[in-house]
Amino acid sequence: METDEFWNIIETARSRTGDGRAFDEVLVDLLADRCKRDILEYQECFDELHGAIGRWDVWAAAYLIGGGCSDDSFMDFRAGLIALGRQWYERAADAPDSLAEHPTVITAAPNGDYVLFYESVNYASAYAFKRIAGDEEDFYEAWDQHCAARPGPERDSVDMGEDFDFDDPGEMHRRLPRLAALYLTPGEA
Repeated sequence: METDEFWNIIETARSRTGDGRAFDEVLVDLLADRCKRDILEYQECFDELHGAIGRWDVWAAAYLIGGGCSDDSFMDFRAGLIALGRQWYERAADAPDSLAEHPTVITAAPNGDYVLFYESVNYASAYAFKRIAGDEEDFYEAWDQHCAARPGPERDSVDMGEDFDFDDPGEMHRRLPRLAALYLTPGEA
């Protein structure tokens, strides 16, 4: 699946969200209307985009916005950035501090809240695959076969950038000044 097609699916799901329908539900519906191969290719693209923002600076943004952020929560945050759509994803990938301009992030400050953390988006492919395959075929078995047939770069080879102390307010103000201004108390510098 080409990146543009992936983002088209995300944007279509975003445009159909509302009237009691959550983004992740619409996304699963859209994926379940496709064939198994398309779902696996969607997951491949999702993983590439998800991995590309697996960096310390993005994690620091999640840490500020969430009032802390575990490994699992960071996975959910990255899924949430994808769910925001291409424009916000690319902005955050280029400069995580730009999330200080997102209306939801502004509204949630300074209390720290798990806004932008969207766990179920991580599993949209699995839910859609199960819907069309039933109990006949397991998504994760199909995923393993798909990956074995299409070798790619090692996931552990991702460069996360420079590690730094998220609990050091001075460091957070230096690296993410706008988010730190929103989420840290004025005395924390």
